[in-house]
Amino acid sequence: MENDKMNEKVLKIYEENNNILPAYAWPGGYPMFYVNNHNDVLCPDCANKTDEFDEELVNYDANWEDSSLYCDHCSKRIESAYAED
Repeated sequence: MENDKMNEKVLKIYEENNNILPAYAWPGGYPMFYVNNHNDVLCPDCANKTDEFDEELVNYDANWEDSSLYCDHCSKRIESAYAED
């Protein structure tokens, strides 16, 4: 993944995790999601493939309680930390 496709915040977590955007926050193991410059929500798998798209990753967060959060690229459901059955 090209470093110019990430802002400083995302680049920091990328470098801290051996050049991979993590699927889970550490510590805690909370499910992560990413946001690109088009305001699309991306699952970690798609976020790690941004070289395939013309977009920049601009933010990330843990999915605390949104049980209906889906990746805008692959439509995969992004699990939540506290809203699971």
